[in-house]
Amino acid sequence: MPMAVYILGLSVFALGTSEFMLSGLLPPIAEDMDVSIPQAGLLISAFAIGMVVGAPLLAVATLRLPRRTTLIALITVFGLGQIAGALAPTYEVLFVSRVVSALACAGFWAVGAAVAIAMVPVNSRARAMAVMIGGLSIANVLGVPLGAFLGESFGWRSAFWAVGAASAVALVGVVTRIPRIPVPDEKPQLRREVAIYRDRQVWLSIVITALAAGGVFCAFSYLAPLLTDVAGLSSSWVPWVLGLFGAGALIGTTIGGRVADAHLFGVLLSGISASTVFLVALALFASNQVAVVVLAFLLGLSAFYTAPALNARMFNVAGVAPTLAGATTTAAFNLGNTSGPWLGGTVIDADFGFRATAWAGAAMLVLGLVAVTVSMRLRGDGTPSRRVAAGAPAAVSVGRVPEQAGEQTLEQAGERAAPSGAAVPRR
Repeated sequence: MPMAVYILGLSVFALGTSEFMLSGLLPPIAEDMDVSIPQAGLLISAFAIGMVVGAPLLAVATLRLPRRTTLIALITVFGLGQIAGALAPTYEVLFVSRVVSALACAGFWAVGAAVAIAMVPVNSRARAMAVMIGGLSIANVLGVPLGAFLGESFGWRSAFWAVGAASAVALVGVVTRIPRIPVPDEKPQLRREVAIYRDRQVWLSIVITALAAGGVFCAFSYLAPLLTDVAGLSSSWVPWVLGLFGAGALIGTTIGGRVADAHLFGVLLSGISASTVFLVALALFASNQVAVVVLAFLLGLSAFYTAPALNARMFNVAGVAPTLAGATTTAAFNLGNTSGPWLGGTVIDADFGFRATAWAGAAMLVLGLVAVTVSMRLRGDGTPSRRVAAGAPAAVSVGRVPEQAGEQTLEQAGERAAPSGAAVPRR
């Protein structure tokens, strides 16, 4: 595995820490900025909105630009966004800094994934992606709890400074270790890439991913006040509980990645179902300190157990456009990260209390299970995906030799273009 792939994983660690650390910083941010906790929670939604918009937009905008230069520019803007957040004098400035950081984060995810795949042979693609996703898991294990600890000990702004420093280290790594990716013989064509959106299975995958992510983060975004105000735990417990969530996420990613190859829909159904059960239990036993701590770990495990299958499914049905497939998955996850915290804030503002966020999240997951069932039925009814790559080569936008897609369906092309180990499940 090239060192450059690990540099991308380090960069994702900084990105992921910034994205999720606010779940442990909402109370001090709300107090310092003189806003309510639901208003502070909108900062999480702001980042997610930037990811939703930025992933496909920047993937398309940078489709023909040098990959290495694009990564350098994006990680630089992201780091500057963290500095702006640390210095923000008002809530409005902090809000804008989160949106700008999210746009850069989204672009880096989309381009970085394509670069990681381009630097390794076909039979190592899954390992390369695992390194990048591993950076996100470690962010949940170490970065998010560390951010909460810094916020508790030195003020919430110190967490932003820490992520800014991590971004600077990542920038040095990108500049010195990421090679120049050769320009592809045939330049990527936007029309061919966006044609994936003609397939209803692509849209179903977006819906499933958004609901799966949104249901979990509807409750996770307000976990800190639930721990302190409902369970009665000291604020010093928040970093440790967030660390348990991250540990569950790391374990879940490992297990899900191994199982999803052979049982993709089985992982989707079992993982989303488990998350639903854990959220219902969290709502029922939110005042029990032991139960809340255990359920935080289990929720992290079930949520990230599902994540590899969600990623693989999108590559399976949209593999003829690998850059946009990755960007679309990022956007779908963050569509959930936008709607989840918004819904959670809405039920809190309606005076249902912090435990109601778990009920609302469970409702989103039930809808996700319905969408998975619909996707399975459409896949098994003998109707092929819409043909969008007739006679066109499925060129990868980062310099790899394009494969001839020929007259094929999206799922057939996805089997050839998806990372190794993410094969289309057979009927």
